[in-house]
Amino acid sequence: MITNFIIPELKNHDVQELWFQQDGATCHTARATIDLLKDTLGDRLISRFGPVNWPPRSCDLTPLDYFLWGYVKLLVYADKPQTLDHLEDNIRRVIADIRPQMLGKVIEKWTSRLDYIRASRGSHMPEILFKM
Repeated sequence: MITNFIIPELKNHDVQELWFQQDGATCHTARATIDLLKDTLGDRLISRFGPVNWPPRSCDLTPLDYFLWGYVKLLVYADKPQTLDHLEDNIRRVIADIRPQMLGKVIEKWTSRLDYIRASRGSHMPEILFKM
């Protein structure tokens, strides 16, 4: 996916200001993967074993993790797609239906999470509700 999709897409855009973040899954942190991403992004890679280490508690902090993937997955699989085309159509529809107001709420939650993490010096976040 990185070689066939992400890197070609990056070449279509000015990536000088782009940062790339991925989680610490084993396939994402394999030496070949990290080397490929470093060659493409230089020091603008946030990943385990990358130039900028994946931050602790990042699943609590990253809007993609604490909101978007769960939200999209819930809606994409609601009608139990049986074909790849149906699944792809659902993904496109769900992503296209995300409104700026919803993203505004996500950013509000994100900033409150950052404030909490700063105040608690990186501890767990049991007081924060994990829902939108």
